[in-house]
Amino acid sequence: MGVQYRKKHKIGRNVWINQTGTGASVSTKVGPVTVNSRGGVWVKLPGGMTYRGRWK
Repeated sequence: MGVQYRKKHKIGRNVWINQTGTGASVSTKVGPVTVNSRGGVWVKLPGGMTYRGRWK
C-alpha cells in the first residue's frame, strides 16, 4: 500500500474542495448522502455502515 495525499477545505455549508494526489474535486452533502464532482456517492446507512458507489 502506497502513501496517499488528501486534504479537505470547507468552502460553504455542506460544500468542500477536496485535494488529492491525482487532482481536485468538489463534494456536497445533503442529509445522509454525499456526492462529489468525480462521480463518487457515499450514503450513511443504519448501524454505522456506509455504502460507497459511483453515479457516472
